[in-house]
Amino acid sequence: MRLRWMLGGLLWMLAIPVHAAGVDAADVLARARAASGGEPWLSVQRLQAEGEQSVGGLHGRWQLNQDLRAGRYAEQAQLGAFTVAQGFDGHLSWRRDYGGEVGLLDGSVPRRTARPQAWLATRAYWSSAYPASRFAGPRTEAHDGQRYDVLSTTPEGADPIELWFDTRSGLLGRVVIASARTPTATTLEDYRAVDGLLLPHRLITDTLDAQGRADPRLRSDVQVQRYRVDFPVPDGLYAPPAMADDSYIEDASGTTRVPFDLINNHVYIEAEVDGQPARFLVDTGAINLLTPIAAKRLGLTTAGRLSVHGAGDNASDLGLAQARHLRIGGAHLANPVFHIIDLGQQINSMGVPHDGFIGYETFLRFVTTFDYGARVLSFTRPGHYQPPANAVVLPFEQDDRSPVLNGELDGIPLRLWLDSGSRNSLSLSSPFVRTHGLLEKYHASEEAVLGWGLGGPGRARPARLGVLRMGSIEVTGLVGDLSSTDKGALALADYGAILGGGVLRRFSMGIDYDAKRLYLVPNAESTQADAFDRSGLWLQAEDAALRVADVAPSSAGARAGLRRDDRIVMISGESIATRRLADWRALLRERPVGTRVGIRYLRDGRQADTELVLADRVAAGWRAD
Repeated sequence: MRLRWMLGGLLWMLAIPVHAAGVDAADVLARARAASGGEPWLSVQRLQAEGEQSVGGLHGRWQLNQDLRAGRYAEQAQLGAFTVAQGFDGHLSWRRDYGGEVGLLDGSVPRRTARPQAWLATRAYWSSAYPASRFAGPRTEAHDGQRYDVLSTTPEGADPIELWFDTRSGLLGRVVIASARTPTATTLEDYRAVDGLLLPHRLITDTLDAQGRADPRLRSDVQVQRYRVDFPVPDGLYAPPAMADDSYIEDASGTTRVPFDLINNHVYIEAEVDGQPARFLVDTGAINLLTPIAAKRLGLTTAGRLSVHGAGDNASDLGLAQARHLRIGGAHLANPVFHIIDLGQQINSMGVPHDGFIGYETFLRFVTTFDYGARVLSFTRPGHYQPPANAVVLPFEQDDRSPVLNGELDGIPLRLWLDSGSRNSLSLSSPFVRTHGLLEKYHASEEAVLGWGLGGPGRARPARLGVLRMGSIEVTGLVGDLSSTDKGALALADYGAILGGGVLRRFSMGIDYDAKRLYLVPNAESTQADAFDRSGLWLQAEDAALRVADVAPSSAGARAGLRRDDRIVMISGESIATRRLADWRALLRERPVGTRVGIRYLRDGRQADTELVLADRVAAGWRAD
């Protein structure tokens, strides 16, 4: 799950235009530099801006500090009851989330995101060290009734940047950062004189989708009320802040153990929020989350209206609520912040009622062990964890909130996003699939719905894969889903695949965010090949029936005449209510090819009967050509 960061895109906004190659670009930049203050910029070492920020229904104080010599920066906002911040200390990016979690972001994506901010903060574009040949343009563009001269560049190791200069005033009026993860466009308005400089006093940042459309839920509007030029600040301002000591383990050993249910490769536990029982899915790819119904039952008040993007194609509404206490076994977290998200048909697709997710905020505070074989989840105080002597140790990076590992799939290096909330084994991203020609390589089957996450269904093409290597571990017999989407997490080129529960259930897995280490011990399932659905039906639990949400073309379900929105009420003469959705899926996955399965269903209120003849949708094995 990807939570779009609402402060992003504001850090560079005080920057003045870049030096460019070519006479035309140089003229544009010279005019902009003169209009914005000219020579005084060369002596400025620090810049501080203070004001008010509004975003997603939240409002409060905002501050930005920039070190123009070293490229360090720190931005923070008090939005209602929630304090958020992010920064770069010259070496490492960091972020403070709504619940006070401070993440040290050492992965390739945050490094690439930090570089343009630092580059712009130092005004490196005015330096001869940055070759003029790195700039393209100008080109003329119109936006919201204004005309701009647009220059573009890509600083080394950074995302591409476009600088839009107002043709009338010469001032920088718009900046677009073409991040594959979270593209942003910021409008700079209301320029006023400050100590010989001309600086913008209104900054409007939009987060864009793949088509360049803005999400109004994420629009950030900053009104700058005061600038300070060369105002002294301590070096520690740019460093990651300390996290509050707001969690503990009851047991003197420093570890608590909680039994879990493993259903359809998902981990479910019982916990308490403010002393009231709640059932959670434990998801390394998610944030601490409650559904609106659960939040209301627990007496929590929701604030804000933001958005979040998961593996599905669409963004979902997101609110925030602060509880007094979260308890999982003997693990306690004070004043936890929950993200309030309507999971919609995702819960129907899982077939297991639950109140939300336990995610990143909890894993950051405790070393967490998923013992899939024993069906036990353990939380250990940092510094008390003793990894198993026989564990394979894998380093990971923190790009966002999930661990990201390096691996290799049939000789192709790839980055793996660890996601225990995914039921599948390996969900290959669409850029990775295209780049390496994997549809042909693996003889992928026809496209169908293979998952249902935040934002709706995830369509992909299933295929039998070869060997996945993670350090000294080799996993064989996997079925992967090969994505073709241009939206959501699986459209990002930064990751080769989401590593899901179908692989993770083969291990005992310890996650230590402080050490940035993953500890894997194979269990009895480690060598078992994946079985795959033989019906072609994507089913959702709906009262005492199974709703057909998708039918794969040419599958057993299609040949039986089943259609989307049919409601199956009986399978093999057995009422749907007698089993869980996961059990029906297992039946349709594990019964032999050629098995005839009677289906009774309702369509438009009329009952009908048909018969599935189960058939393989993926090969039994894969060999390199």
